[in-house]
Amino acid sequence: MGVVSARLSELGIVLPSIAPASGNYIAHRLAGSLLFVSGQIPRIDGVEHFVGVVGQDVSPEDGYRAARLCALNLVARVNAALDGNLDRVLACVQLRGFVHAVPDFKGHPAVIDGASDLLVEIFGESGRHARTALGAGSLPRGSSVEVDGVFEVATQS
Repeated sequence: MGVVSARLSELGIVLPSIAPASGNYIAHRLAGSLLFVSGQIPRIDGVEHFVGVVGQDVSPEDGYRAARLCALNLVARVNAALDGNLDRVLACVQLRGFVHAVPDFKGHPAVIDGASDLLVEIFGESGRHARTALGAGSLPRGSSVEVDGVFEVATQS
């Protein structure tokens, strides 16, 4: 068992199964030592959770939970891209978070902290990243939050 897998076990985190990309794109792209992972929504076993608008249908606290679930799906995608070897992750370079919120909502960073916090819990200092938190008028499948990320990875030996 690798270091990151042991950390997941210690945290009681089980990576979810992931479905193939649902459109004309790929779920991830490895370019040199950078792994780009497409946007992830708060979905478990193909079912969307935290659907709606933050500040209207979804509380900011549930928005945080939605972002955390998005990040869990992001890590599951990274795991799949790296053939189950999360120890190849050298750093989370960048995270972008999108929050479908009411127009006067100002708590986007606090919502996206759900994703950032999970990445740091799993990867430690390597999980710290540059970040953008944006408001969005709508998101795929009515999701309240979506995140994507860029990871630096060790080349496979």
